[in-house]
Amino acid sequence: MSYTALYRKFRPQEFEDVKGQEHIVTTLKNQIKADRLGHAYLFCGTRGTGKTTIAKIFAKAVNCEHPEDGSPCGNCPSCKSIAGGVSMNVIEIDAASNNGVDNIREIREEVAYSPTEGKYKVYIIDEVHMLSIGAFNALLKTLEEPPSYVIFILATTEAHKIPITILSRCQRYDFRRITIGTIGDRLAELMEQEQVKAEPKAIRYIAKAADGSMRDALSLLDQCIAFYLGQELTYDRVLEVLGAVDTEVFSKMLRKIMAKDISGVIAQLEELLIQGREPGQFVTDFTWYLRNLLLLQSSDNMEDVLDISSDNLVLLKEEAKMVDAAELMRYIRIFSELSSQIRYATQKRVLMEIALIKLCRPQMERDYDSLALRIGQLEDKIEKGLITQVQPGGSSPLGQGGYEGTENESYLGGQNGFSRPAAQAKPKLPKAVPEDVQQVVRNWRSIVESLSGIMKMYLKPARPSLSESGQLLLVFEDEMAESFVNKEEHREELKAAIEKRIGKEISFKIELNQGNQPFEETYVNLEEMINMEITIED
Repeated sequence: MSYTALYRKFRPQEFEDVKGQEHIVTTLKNQIKADRLGHAYLFCGTRGTGKTTIAKIFAKAVNCEHPEDGSPCGNCPSCKSIAGGVSMNVIEIDAASNNGVDNIREIREEVAYSPTEGKYKVYIIDEVHMLSIGAFNALLKTLEEPPSYVIFILATTEAHKIPITILSRCQRYDFRRITIGTIGDRLAELMEQEQVKAEPKAIRYIAKAADGSMRDALSLLDQCIAFYLGQELTYDRVLEVLGAVDTEVFSKMLRKIMAKDISGVIAQLEELLIQGREPGQFVTDFTWYLRNLLLLQSSDNMEDVLDISSDNLVLLKEEAKMVDAAELMRYIRIFSELSSQIRYATQKRVLMEIALIKLCRPQMERDYDSLALRIGQLEDKIEKGLITQVQPGGSSPLGQGGYEGTENESYLGGQNGFSRPAAQAKPKLPKAVPEDVQQVVRNWRSIVESLSGIMKMYLKPARPSLSESGQLLLVFEDEMAESFVNKEEHREELKAAIEKRIGKEISFKIELNQGNQPFEETYVNLEEMINMEITIED
């Protein structure tokens, strides 16, 4: 006889065998015992949580000749025929492949005939959200007033896609994700029946990897047993089969990130990939590892929530004290973004390396969290005396306590704070700003608004200033904007707009702020000197 997959072999045949959905099982059993059956049920929940399984058990129970406490006996002809899949009273329909109006019309015609044996005809429509709008409309009337001997059970993973007119005609049951403990206990029980030795730690990891799905857990377990057929299923072997990474590896990786050891981080990633670890799985697991650290920092009573071994918990508590909460949240944000990017990327390794470098070098980012982290690091260095105080006018080589910042700045402690390269000398103001320049500055916003779309976009950030010769100077921070506006045809467009606005021709210069210094330190700020025209933008 051919091999039967574990999830099929151990599919529950009675309500008592269903794990993790006690709230639904109890309700359905009470309805059966009290003979208060509904005509339409909607089973909602993620994959592998028991929707179809409970639907089949329910179909057996309502047709069972000798039900026991609301559960099917499993021995009568009706129970056996339904379990064998040959009963005419239970009709299973896959709405993903039978989603048209014609398929529903066939159901409407069939329900007119009473069951040949048993009490009820049960229609189980799986993935019902895949039905077309026309099919839903065709189902409405039958679903609202079916014959007394017909029961509909609709199963779906996406209840939000079902029309409200259908939802209002059904009793809705939401299936919960099954807990790691419940899945682990069930797997351990099945391993005894299969006579396969397995470490509790290995079983627990499989249960965690299943993400609340009993079917996924059994499929993963089947895969691991097949790989090490006839051997004991150890934790390390499970990690190898699933392409996962041990928690100790995450600990080493985190310590290297905190030490800003980029070469060490990249070398460890290289080692993981050579071992055949799945990049996407590594990203997911490392994100969960960081999440566990953050939860430990947030409260003292998180042991039950984390659901990890006592050995790993000791290690986590130690590392939770070493890293700041804001830094952890930044790590989680970067890896969460990576998780969504890496799924369809062709160069997964490159994306992972970039993310890890970002973790080590917050100066690569310009967001608020990264800036706050950099300031915090500077404050720590000042408190530890790693940055020397420099007297006004003095200098400090980087090797003697100076903070090496970007190539354009260095940090020197003491009252001077950040010491920037000498700014360009401010041009001397003439005794009076030329009248035509004043007119342009007053009307600058109106002039910009009168231009074409892309010119307007590039000119809005430009700052009007004054050259040393008293000529109008337009200063740009963006190199692309400066090169675009400085083209001959665009200069002519701007020149014509100025002439049209102030009634005279004026020459001007366009310049890029090369040193990226604050505008006021390098250029004359005509906007403050001259009362500009106030315009209200739509």
